[in-house]
Parts: sequence; C-alpha cells; structure tokens
Amino acid sequence: MSDRWYSKAVVYCLDIDSYADSDGDGCGDIRGLIGRLDYLSRLGVTCLWLNPIHPSPNRDDGYDVTDFYNVDPRFGTLGDFAELLHQAGNRGIKVIIDLVVNHVSDQHPWFQSARKSPESPYRKWFVWSESAPPDRNQGMVFPGEQDETWTYDRTAKLWYYHRFYRFQPDLDIKNPEVREEIKKICAFWLQLGVAGFRMDAVPFIIEETEPGNPDSPKDLAFLSELRQHVQWRKGDAVLLAEANVEPDQLLKFFGDEGGSSNRIHMLFDFMLNAKLILGLAREDPEPIIDALRDSPKLPVGGQWATFLRNHDEIDLSRLTAEQRKDVFDRFGPEEHMQLYGRGIRRRLAPMLGNDRRRLELAYALQFSLRGTPVLRYGEEIGMGDDLALKGRDAIRTPMQWSMLPNAGFSSADAGKLNRPVIAEGEFDFRKVNVTVQRHDPTSLLSWFERMIRTLKEAPEVGSGACTHVDVPAPSGVLVHRADDITGSMLFVHNLGPEPGVVDLSSLSGETEFPNDVLADQEYPEPGELDKIRVEGYGYRWIRMRRTA
Repeated sequence: MSDRWYSKAVVYCLDIDSYADSDGDGCGDIRGLIGRLDYLSRLGVTCLWLNPIHPSPNRDDGYDVTDFYNVDPRFGTLGDFAELLHQAGNRGIKVIIDLVVNHVSDQHPWFQSARKSPESPYRKWFVWSESAPPDRNQGMVFPGEQDETWTYDRTAKLWYYHRFYRFQPDLDIKNPEVREEIKKICAFWLQLGVAGFRMDAVPFIIEETEPGNPDSPKDLAFLSELRQHVQWRKGDAVLLAEANVEPDQLLKFFGDEGGSSNRIHMLFDFMLNAKLILGLAREDPEPIIDALRDSPKLPVGGQWATFLRNHDEIDLSRLTAEQRKDVFDRFGPEEHMQLYGRGIRRRLAPMLGNDRRRLELAYALQFSLRGTPVLRYGEEIGMGDDLALKGRDAIRTPMQWSMLPNAGFSSADAGKLNRPVIAEGEFDFRKVNVTVQRHDPTSLLSWFERMIRTLKEAPEVGSGACTHVDVPAPSGVLVHRADDITGSMLFVHNLGPEPGVVDLSSLSGETEFPNDVLADQEYPEPGELDKIRVEGYGYRWIRMRRTA
C-alpha cells in the first residue's frame, strides 16, 4: 500500500482473546491469530485493528491497562507480537492497535505510587481534588453502572477523577510529563512495526479536567503535537479516532482552523452509523441522505471510517427520542437487548432477522459509502450474539470456525473458555461457521469475499467524492455515486421490500458502457439507465466509466 493507504483499506476489528486459541487454555492468543492470517488475506482484509493487547486485570475487557509497553501474557509475548507483524506484512496486511491513554488501571504502578505519597513522581500524573467536586455525579459514560466520576481514595486522602469506571483513574493531559509518556508509548509500538493506532475516547484524552467544571476545556493542540510525533517516527502511520462529538466539532479533530489536516487522519462516522441504522429500521433512505448532505467537507488527507457494528453497542445518542424509539422497536424491542438507555448490544444478523437479503443490502450499502469500511469479526459469516452475557460481552463471543467442539476456536474444555460459544438456536456454531460457508459458493462469506474484491476495483469509493443522486425514486430506493480521477461508480440500494424502477437517464451522457459489477441478482444491462430495476432489499453497483 502507498500514500494514504488508509483511504483504500478494508479494516477488520477483532479481540485476540475471542479469535483463535493455539494452546488450548481457552483464551485466544497471538499464535492463534497468526494461524488465521491466510483466512483474513483471502477475505480481502488489508488492515487489522486489534482491541486492547496490553496486560490488564481485565475488569473492562482490557481497557484497564497496567503496562503500556507489553503484551497481555494470556495472548503471548512481545516476540509473538513481532512475529504477527512480520507475518501480516508478508500478506500485505497492516496492523493497528488500540491506544487507551485516557486512563489506566487502578492497579497500574503509576497510580499505586501516586496514591501512596505526595512526593511520588507520578502524583501529578492524575487528576485530584481535596474536596468532593460538586459535579462528581455528572458526565458518566456508563449510566446505570457508574454513579459518579470522582472517587475518594483513603490512602491518598484525595478525590481522583475517572471519566469511566472508578478502577480507571484518568491521566492529566495538562502535565507535560504525561504528554511525553503518551508519545513514548506510540514511538515504542511504531518502532516494533504497528501501522498506527485506534485512539480510544479522544475527547476525554484531551479534556483538561477542572474539579467542579462539567465543561472543562479541551486541548486540541495536543492532537497536532501527537500527529507530528507519530509522523516523524513513521511517515505513513495513521491515527484513527473515536470521537463521538457534536457535528460542528468534528472538523476540529481533523485539523486546525486554518484548514490543514494536521491532527487525526481518520474519524469513525458515528452520525452516519446512527442514520444508517435508522434508515434500515424505517426502510427509508432519507436519514442516510441527510447524513451525506450534512457531512462537513474534510481537509485533504482526512477520512471517515464507516461501520455498522463495532466492538461496542450501537450508539443512538445522536438521534432524536422518536428516532431512537423507532430503532429500538425494530431492532431491540426487549430491554435486555439495549444498553445504557442509548444503544443496542446485538450483532447485525439477529437484528435483521437473519434475512440474507437484508444483510447483503446493509453491508453493500456501508461499503459503497464514502470512507474506509470497518468490519467486525464474525459479521462476514453472520454470527449471532449471546444476550445472556453481561453488557458488551454479548457481541464478543468466540469466532466460529468449524463444527469441531467449541466451534474450532479452542481445544479446551468448554467450561474453561473465556466466553462461551453460541451453541443453540439459528446461530449455533454447527450451523454458522467458516468451514460450512467455505464449501458453499453462495454463502455469506463467499459473498463478502466477492464484494470486497469488487470494492478494491472501485477506488473512487474510498478516495473520491460521494454524492446523493437527487432524482425521483420509488419509496425505499437510495441512489448515490462516487467520482474520482479513476472514474465513476453508481449505486442503487433498495431499503424496502417492494421492487422499484428508477429513471437515471439524466446520467447516461457520462457513461461508457455501464455495467453491473455487483448486484443481488442478474438484471438486464443498464443500457441508457432509463429503467434501472432493483428488487426488494436489492442493490446494484454500476460501473459508469473508468478513466485511464
């Protein structure tokens, strides 16, 4: 991959502990992942995003780190990780890792030292208050599981700040030593060979917390500082950020007021994600059209990352109460399917009733929209969820490889698995697994491989302009296009159950032998584009022209 490789990447997100266990201890590991790299290569993955890999008490699925310079011993060693980077590189796959530096585990040596003595060199690395801040019951990220953001430490005889759980004390970004340490962490992993970082909770990393001020200032300049440091250490390294902020704040995370792209390379598009889910729930393209229309123009080099499912719940907080109700009614009607009053903790296949047509439609639509697509492990085979598990663990069950015990994930006794495999119902691992689908050319896995190959032949999607084609269209039908110096693609997706025909002849003058490159079924040749038919829950990717 070359300059701005991330604009044409296909990103695959996984938890090492849930992917493949090589030594039979019930926990996925790095060697197990290495053994599955050929599978990822065949799927078409070009960038692997690993959820937290560091040593941790694992009270928050690894997001409570005790050592930023090592690998969780459950997963293997630094030597194993270096081999993973080497073997992935041999297959043209880049690796990015989670950078979780908003906070640490309360068991981290830094915090343990800080709380024990005012003279500790780490005392000022954390945010303290001598009295209970009046806003300590505000700003919780996990309502219902948190009741405060400040906790009294009896050893320190001070209150410490934690935007997340009380066992995750926040680092103080105002401290220059903390800023340098974050850069040092990045430099270490870049030197080892990672291609960049997915930055967790970026708005909270840059928050200059002030006791009693629920709207503390944010130091966006630190993002420029970090970007410069990362770029000097590795020229093509990428920063992919989680920043679920108000639309008018988004551009500030890409670059400064001068319009340069000197901060974050890529942002997850949470607003588009919520509008995609709303559009699928209502079988109406209007929310998606609104999202495309309202997207701010990014600076050169800035990029969106699109997704339908990730490692967390589907976050509907940016929707109105009425819109959230529509999504909950359709995709999460029971309380145990919901999380924090704002999200849905389900995989897409069960949300869509395991309807193959709607699954293809949803992912064909996501992968055709502007930006870089991100795919959660298991979605390519239509895995289900386990709502008996707590919180976000419902969508973190082991990868289903085969009909062998434990879905081929591990040779350990079932009771020793870090999480149980799905072993009943329509998503039972004996029905839904890689091996079964590998032998079926019509399977969802085979479709994903074909769709991703087609996407790689359409670079306009990742790096070009994406616009809604505003023509009269049947209810449920979305038409958009992607244009770049390489040519033009036309996309027709039907979010509704009824077939429709749309007249796109106004575009025929721009075409050179238009033809379907991906579709839910065989359709007549597009011809003059005057009668483009699409079945219910159908889709058509049409190559309009290609430029040398």
